[in-house]
Amino acid sequence: YRLRWLDQAQALLDGVSITQAAQRLEVARSTAFRWRHRFLALPQHAKAAHMSGIVEADETCLLKSCKGQRQKRRQQARVPRRRGGRARQRGMSSEQDIVLVVRDRSGVCTDQVVQALDTAHLAAVLQPVLAPDAVLCTDGSSALAAAARHIGVEHHAINASAGQHRIGPWHINNVNGHHSRLKNWLRRFNGVASDYLARYLGWFRVQDRARASGGLSTTTLLTLALGI
Repeated sequence: YRLRWLDQAQALLDGVSITQAAQRLEVARSTAFRWRHRFLALPQHAKAAHMSGIVEADETCLLKSCKGQRQKRRQQARVPRRRGGRARQRGMSSEQDIVLVVRDRSGVCTDQVVQALDTAHLAAVLQPVLAPDAVLCTDGSSALAAAARHIGVEHHAINASAGQHRIGPWHINNVNGHHSRLKNWLRRFNGVASDYLARYLGWFRVQDRARASGGLSTTTLLTLALGI
């Protein structure tokens, strides 16, 4: 099986489905699933540990999913959705997973699935990675503003809902671009189980980071996946 691990790395780079990976690797679908998550276990932790300069932060929402988890779905008394489906409510709700993305102007990035948009949860993500002299740019979120005050960093808010997109050097275009690329990339999977969302975030993050330098190679991904 180890002889096929480079092929497994290539399947990850190509972003194919579990079924397609199983066919390509000539293994059972259960094996393809197990290999995928073995390869993603370490990359999910490959995040920025320190950011300085101008740093952008914004949250995005993804529909919660019990994909492939029938017992869990029955426990929640929820009927299955086809191809990801849609939330019954517009905007943020208990139907959504909240992902906070933090990105500096050089492309260094971290993200975290947060349980709530409040000062405690947001500050817990921001405080460990922001240098004391970092300048944080966000949208008009009162929760992010409160988190910035809590950790004592300079903060500039962009009120996009009022048509404001930039104030001098202050904007959140980079983090919003990351959101857009992430959601476009996730569409191929027709929904990602919430239990595995952090792994998919890591999968996207390491590839997106390598995009500017020509992309990730299979050997680099294999090395990262095996922790070598």
